[in-house]
Amino acid sequence: MASLPFSATSFHSTFICFNYKARNPNLFFLKKGSSFTFSRRKFIIKSVASDQRQDLKEEGQITEEASLDTFVPDSASIASSIKYHSEFTPSFAPDHFELPKAFKATAESVRDSLIINWNATYAYYEKINVKQAYYLSMEYLQSPLMQGRALLNAIGNLELTGAYAEALKKLGHNLEDVASEEPDAALGNGGLGRLASCFLDSLATLNYPAWGYGLRYKYGLFKQYITKDGQEEVAENWLEMGNPWEIVRNDVSYPVKFYGEVISGPEGIKEWVGGEDITAVAYDVPIPGYKTKTTINLRLWSTKVAPEKFDLSAFNAGDHAKAYSAMKNAEKICYILYPGDESLEGKTLRLKQQYTLCSASLQDIIARYERRSGEFLNWEIFPEKVAVQMNDTHPTLCIPELIRILIDVKGLSWEQAWNITQSYINGDLSTRTVAYTNHTVLPEALEKWSLELMEKLLPRHVEIIKMIDEELVQTIIDEYGTEDLDLLQEKLKQMRILDNIELPESVAEMIAKPEKSSVEAIESTEEDDVSDEETEPTAEEDELEEEEIEEKNEVPPIIEPDPKLPKLVRMANLCVAGGYAVNGVAEIHSEIVKNEVFNDFYEMWPEKFQNKTNGVTPRRWIRFCNPDLSKIITKWTGSEDWVVNTEKLVTLRKFADNEDLQSEWREAKRRNKVKVASFLREKTGYIVNPDAMFDVQVKRIHEYKRQLLNIMGIVYRYKKMKEVSHEERKASFAPRVCIFGGKAFATYVQAKRIVKFITDVGATVNHDPEIGDLLKVVFVPDYNVSVAEMLIPGSELSQHISTAGMEASGTSNMKFAMNGCILIGTLDGANVEIRQEVGEDNFFLFGAEAHEIAGLRKERAEGKFVPDPRFEEVKSYVRSGVFGPYNYEELMGSLEGNEGYGRADYFLVGKDFPSYIECQDKVDEAYRDQKRWTKMSILNTAGSYKFSSDRTIHEYARDIWRIDPV
Repeated sequence: MASLPFSATSFHSTFICFNYKARNPNLFFLKKGSSFTFSRRKFIIKSVASDQRQDLKEEGQITEEASLDTFVPDSASIASSIKYHSEFTPSFAPDHFELPKAFKATAESVRDSLIINWNATYAYYEKINVKQAYYLSMEYLQSPLMQGRALLNAIGNLELTGAYAEALKKLGHNLEDVASEEPDAALGNGGLGRLASCFLDSLATLNYPAWGYGLRYKYGLFKQYITKDGQEEVAENWLEMGNPWEIVRNDVSYPVKFYGEVISGPEGIKEWVGGEDITAVAYDVPIPGYKTKTTINLRLWSTKVAPEKFDLSAFNAGDHAKAYSAMKNAEKICYILYPGDESLEGKTLRLKQQYTLCSASLQDIIARYERRSGEFLNWEIFPEKVAVQMNDTHPTLCIPELIRILIDVKGLSWEQAWNITQSYINGDLSTRTVAYTNHTVLPEALEKWSLELMEKLLPRHVEIIKMIDEELVQTIIDEYGTEDLDLLQEKLKQMRILDNIELPESVAEMIAKPEKSSVEAIESTEEDDVSDEETEPTAEEDELEEEEIEEKNEVPPIIEPDPKLPKLVRMANLCVAGGYAVNGVAEIHSEIVKNEVFNDFYEMWPEKFQNKTNGVTPRRWIRFCNPDLSKIITKWTGSEDWVVNTEKLVTLRKFADNEDLQSEWREAKRRNKVKVASFLREKTGYIVNPDAMFDVQVKRIHEYKRQLLNIMGIVYRYKKMKEVSHEERKASFAPRVCIFGGKAFATYVQAKRIVKFITDVGATVNHDPEIGDLLKVVFVPDYNVSVAEMLIPGSELSQHISTAGMEASGTSNMKFAMNGCILIGTLDGANVEIRQEVGEDNFFLFGAEAHEIAGLRKERAEGKFVPDPRFEEVKSYVRSGVFGPYNYEELMGSLEGNEGYGRADYFLVGKDFPSYIECQDKVDEAYRDQKRWTKMSILNTAGSYKFSSDRTIHEYARDIWRIDPV
């Protein structure tokens, strides 16, 4: 072994050291007593490829006796590593080894082993210069190591759970208690971030070369408290004790510019100068695969300015605000996820966030490409090495940013840069770089930015966007011609990137001055041959003639801007125009994307559109959050391969009627329900009966997700319970615990009213002695993935009841089904395919279908809708004040009227209410037959095989990114 650059005998603690990595990055050293030994079975180093391993052997860094593949730790060496980190990389006082300190030291110990795989993975990617996918997302929901708590996930993937549990036991702690000290990473809010996290997990597990990019939010979205006034928000503190998984890369930083102006240099080269300059600094988080050698990277950007931007003179003069204003302006970009955008300042901050993500990431991607290419740098093959995936419209600016860097910094022509970004050459996907996943059909989520704001903040990008728009307009004209100007005008109106903005001059002239026909040319010649002897026209005749000519040549105006309306940049249209592939996230959503949202684009570019059903959770997630169920599945399928093998999981179906399996299944479910009951008591103070049905709706609070329909159904149930005797109640109603969770965006007033309404109903129902355990309503505060991992295994009915056609996919619906939970829902998002796979008899369906929604809204606008008497009964009951003094007139009023903002029941709660409560009667009936219910539960798990993110990633890799496993 190579000699060490320090004295091995100068340390007296027993420890594992990873500081010696500059020259020997793949080694662990153990100290026993006063001398170092390199032990054959002391630490696992799994991910060095065979040729790399040979290189290390040749350099004398490893021997056959100390093979990297057989170097496995035991609990003693792990305990030594934990003790070392508690002593030498401390974040806590040295005199105690309590749970917070134990977690930090344990996580740092695990991180050391991840770093080995991490470094080896990317050393190999660099060496073979493989094509790589880069995933850009504003959200990553859950601990940076993705599935379960990061600590448990990491040691599970390394197959060291038993060894770590034993090591911590020796040190006086329980592994589960230590893991519970870990806060959720506040990097996301909902399904968008959950999908991104699960995708990275699957990419690593399936050995695909990939890299994630995001922002390192200091305070996340917010921490939610539930008080007597409803939801209250405070800053999330997930970084307060530090993040043991991340490594700051101070040597990896990039300049990001805002404002300024664009000037033309020699030979027309554009230069963006002046303005506000910040620096994006990389924080890296390892993402380990499951039972694999691959560990990929999530790179998060934090923002700062150079120290010289601190105005020392102003500070010494007492003007402290001025002194650090530049620092604060930079730092606040990464303060919180989705800052409120009601104000101009809020909009500006959001746009800064999006551009920071895009600019820093694209600069990094290009720098990596150049480094890998070395002296053989060839920009034409850039798309053969790089695939960039935009997760929704937030990273749209990576399209003009990529073009800006290629043209302004690297010296390429417009044609070269545009072709690299999105060109369609003989249907070959490998010739293009940027792809787009659409996540919503909601108009407010298909982002539109003020052109005026964007011109101020990103002047060079507006120039490039105008060029892309001009390319798009020309393509539309080439496709549809200029003969039918009404059709052309409609296509331009729907498809242009720039909204309410005049056409480019070159295009406007082409349309306004059509070429003369042969007849017009002859007439013109004849007029030129008229004798000069004709009488000269009078002034009046001349004026009349000019008017007649103008009338004759007048062309209908094409998209005249309306000065009363704002000028906008439509980001979703830019994604479709500038990207080479577009996909939705569920079968019905993909159809809506093609047939409604982007129908005009689909007609012109059908080859761009991909049909995708996004599985959002790897099945191994069940192993982390529901080990009892996992053991049962392993037993009855005969193998642990069900985690990755579709056929193995499907075999569970043939045992669905087996009484022994059903008995084990119910016992596992009840154990999970007992855990949930204990959790609810701790978090809310409410005591619930674990023998009642656990009915759960946990997701972002939004009108289209219709938590309002759920709680109004509960109010109807409560009212009917109150109207009958005790004996009739017990006979007619299956006992239920109705659980809600989710955050309402801080400025979304109506959503916050819904949270308040749910908590008020719960406060009344839960304290009603007549009702007792027959009905409980609980709102779980601060819903996050750790809460989900507690609730989902114990759930029995899950509500996915959005207005049909409004939910792109949903993510929790798949998790609930995987965990044997039965769904009640509409034909919306992934519900459609879940119902197909688990069987129609194992899904509770209600409500209008997507193709009916437009007609139903029209019916409402025309005043033809007649509400069900039961719906009117519930509204009157709420207005009676039975749930407290809060004035719910605004909330109930939003469900009334025929038109107007915030009225007319846009999401059709009243329309679907009768169908919903009748479906709930069917739920009660099924639950009373526990044999039938358990069979339905088993078949939901068995039918969830399609919804693994592993399958989805294989499809993305094959159909969109064109990358192969390494």
